[in-house]
Amino acid sequence: MDANLNAELLDNLLTIAGRPGPTREKVRVWSMSGVERLTFPDGTTAIFKYAKKPFDNEDQALRLAHTRGLPVPQVHASAVVDGWLGMLLEDLGPAIREADDLDGAVAAVVLHRTPMAAALPVLDQRRLRTLPSRALDHLDQLRKAERWQEADDIEDALDRIARTAEARSVGATVAPFGWVQSEFHPTSLHIGHNGWHLLDFARSFTGPGLLDLASWHGTLDTPVPVRLRVFLEAYVTEGGTPDALTERGGLAPEKWALGWHRMWAVEWFMEQAIRWINDPATDPAYIKTARRHLTDVLQLLEV
Repeated sequence: MDANLNAELLDNLLTIAGRPGPTREKVRVWSMSGVERLTFPDGTTAIFKYAKKPFDNEDQALRLAHTRGLPVPQVHASAVVDGWLGMLLEDLGPAIREADDLDGAVAAVVLHRTPMAAALPVLDQRRLRTLPSRALDHLDQLRKAERWQEADDIEDALDRIARTAEARSVGATVAPFGWVQSEFHPTSLHIGHNGWHLLDFARSFTGPGLLDLASWHGTLDTPVPVRLRVFLEAYVTEGGTPDALTERGGLAPEKWALGWHRMWAVEWFMEQAIRWINDPATDPAYIKTARRHLTDVLQLLEV
């Protein structure tokens, strides 16, 4: 992000919030977003978070979550400058420990009990089953740009998944169906002196809650259905709907969830490659990730 634009965005937020100029400490910065801790002259602190499309609606999602009783950081102020969203957020302070699986199960129960928000995009069965065909459309655009030329195997995998998507997507709206945080990882669950809070609502939507549960253990390692099954059972034990353990699309819920979560991730990565990042230099990494996830999808969805 351009430094002048960044400064203008922060100035706007400080004006809206009526706060003086702070000292700034970078916490995490990447090409599409960043997080800083601000310390004001009176010693109080706040978080400055900024992001561009498609992460530029997080202020709305956080406000909706807050009004529905979800424990999330409070939005003190938000503004948009040249397509970049800036937010002044409540500083939750240092985490006292990392979140574990029990913490994740408890948080997921609270999240999935939260009333749905009409303003959020919806991923129902119809939308879910279009993910492979949407990924094929992204691939077509990439190839028209003379990129991803050696990706016939990716096309073949997506074709196979698309042919079975209607049958395998059955059960998408079985409970838990509602608020999906979409970045549900231990790093997005802050456990501090004032309890726990969920972070990172930039891509929230209404959809199958099992996708959140499937994302908890991350996507860097080979998915382990048995591990997710244990997590699902902990979720039910902590008060989650027993329907989380029901078969969907002819599959055990853990395989259904992991398979569709990986397919959701592939479509997202491919959209990033052609639309949001659109940098050919990143293609080798994105192709490698797509291949790895699609291999998992074929196995998990039994295509």
